[in-house]
Amino acid sequence: MSPAAVIVERRLPRLLSGVGERSMVGLDDHVAVHGPLPDLRRVAPEQLIELVEAAGLRGHGGASFPVARKLRAVASRRGTAVVVANGAEGEPASKKDRALIRQAPHLVLDGAAVVARAVGAREAIVAVSSEDQKGLRSLDAALRQRRAARPRTDPKFELFEIEPRYLAGQESALVAALNGGSAAPTFGPRPFERGVRRRPTLVQNVETLAHVGLIARHGAAWFRQLGTPVDPGSALITLSGAVASPGVYEIDHGMPLSELLDAAGVRESPAAVLVGGYFGTWLPASVAYEVRLAAESLADYGATLGAGVIVVLGPEACPVAETSAVAGFFAAESAGQCGPCVNGLDAIASTVQQLATGTAGQAALSDLERWAHDLRRRGACQHPDGAIRFVTSALRAFAPEFRDHARRGPCDRCAGPAVLPAPIRARGQR
Repeated sequence: MSPAAVIVERRLPRLLSGVGERSMVGLDDHVAVHGPLPDLRRVAPEQLIELVEAAGLRGHGGASFPVARKLRAVASRRGTAVVVANGAEGEPASKKDRALIRQAPHLVLDGAAVVARAVGAREAIVAVSSEDQKGLRSLDAALRQRRAARPRTDPKFELFEIEPRYLAGQESALVAALNGGSAAPTFGPRPFERGVRRRPTLVQNVETLAHVGLIARHGAAWFRQLGTPVDPGSALITLSGAVASPGVYEIDHGMPLSELLDAAGVRESPAAVLVGGYFGTWLPASVAYEVRLAAESLADYGATLGAGVIVVLGPEACPVAETSAVAGFFAAESAGQCGPCVNGLDAIASTVQQLATGTAGQAALSDLERWAHDLRRRGACQHPDGAIRFVTSALRAFAPEFRDHARRGPCDRCAGPAVLPAPIRARGQR
């Protein structure tokens, strides 16, 4: 699936402006499209934080946490801070961060420079999956250009290759890897308290930083010209599944999901739409064509945009087989640090597989409901909660299909190609 900037609103794109028209790796082309970044030496750190706060920017890595609040938390700590641009993108169905890193790297680096000034950091680490060699080359070229231009407001940038695993992008897991450990979630102080080399650390998703780079240029009022009062601005969406034009789209928060699906060309009447990625929620087709892509609208259906992933499940795909594959992926990607993750996710994955193959006992569905209730909020990190959300959402959205598989076993659609990628590594590979 090749990333493509698609204008679905006259006032868009923003982040993807110029992408596909010129080599955005080039610093001159970047400045020609977006304009120069203001001289950050002339702006007080607190002014930058207030600017981000006025814009209402939230994180685009999945948690949707207010960015200004994170900036203040880091800025208020003793010691020189470190900024980490999180481009790990462990979500298998997501390509948005990869598209941004490859095609608009300077916008990400601009945002990192702005937040570094805001929190008093002199260095910024850009973490990218070791699988994304194109992205690493793009960033390396962009950094060489910036060093040659000698911008006085840039922090000292460093590239870091992170192992390609689902949990690698979790804040504490990324910090652990940067400190020489395994990319697994850790317990104890949060990164803003004690992170990279025991210093206060701001970890921010690369799309979030790209938005900061534009807000610093154009202001909070400009940012709020799109979106809703609760969920302002635009967002990058990775759209895949049963659509004619899968790819990376930039949307206006509050845009009807139906408009995005129409723009991408839904091939047939979908069975359901996954919103928010693997920690997201399945919406029946009837709901999907009513919902708007904004926090307040999605919340009515127990959904969020999460990591900005939307997957359309067509009528030719088997939702039970898809759920079983992803449940197995969740179990395989466990950090192995707590019972709910190690034992709970294994039990859930095994039971879903038994339902898919028609070998489950009569209590299988009630067992899944009980485990989902008992395991919720008991994990050492958010991995069990996200897995439970995905599975329970599938059980609700595809209840007839699960009952049918439990009685009759695999259906004709089970042998079809997978819609949701679920790479399973050998057990023990951490």
